[in-house]
Amino acid sequence: MKNILDNFEKEQIKKLTSKKSIPNFRVGDTVKVNIKVTEGERSRIQSFEGVCIAKKNAGLNSSLTVRKISYGEGIERVFPFFSPAVDSIQIIKQGDVRRGKLYYLRERSGKNTRIADKNRGDEQDLYELSENIEQKDESKVENEDIKKDTKDQDVSEEIKKTEETKTEETKTDESKVEVEKPNNESKP
Repeated sequence: MKNILDNFEKEQIKKLTSKKSIPNFRVGDTVKVNIKVTEGERSRIQSFEGVCIAKKNAGLNSSLTVRKISYGEGIERVFPFFSPAVDSIQIIKQGDVRRGKLYYLRERSGKNTRIADKNRGDEQDLYELSENIEQKDESKVENEDIKKDTKDQDVSEEIKKTEETKTEETKTDESKVEVEKPNNESKP
């Protein structure tokens, strides 16, 4: 049952990521999330720029938490990756942190909330990267299956060879026994 759900989630993620790309950002990066806002009949795109303080990887339920300071007040929003309201996500600045969640930034203010820059260069999109890893894993599994098949064949060939040598040895032993029997019979 779990396998069916996993396959369904992967198909849905592929379908949703074909329409928009999700960059491979990390906690501590400054990101800009563009959100579709509908007001009556009109719709527009509003951006929310801040530091990513948490990232939840849970398949279709994956989300990120972004924190920004607006007029002296801290504002946090949680954005699901695959929400139709999220138009795009952009990395503005890459941060260098050693934590998985940056909840300690809630108590800090001013210059204490600064995060050091780290240039990681250009990275692939998040789900393109996972597809490449899955393809490599599948090829490794296929290679391992081929290796196992060849090992099984080698083992079966070795078993056949040992059986053949055993039968030859027993034949030679039987011929020796036959030769000894006539000599033993002639003596009495």
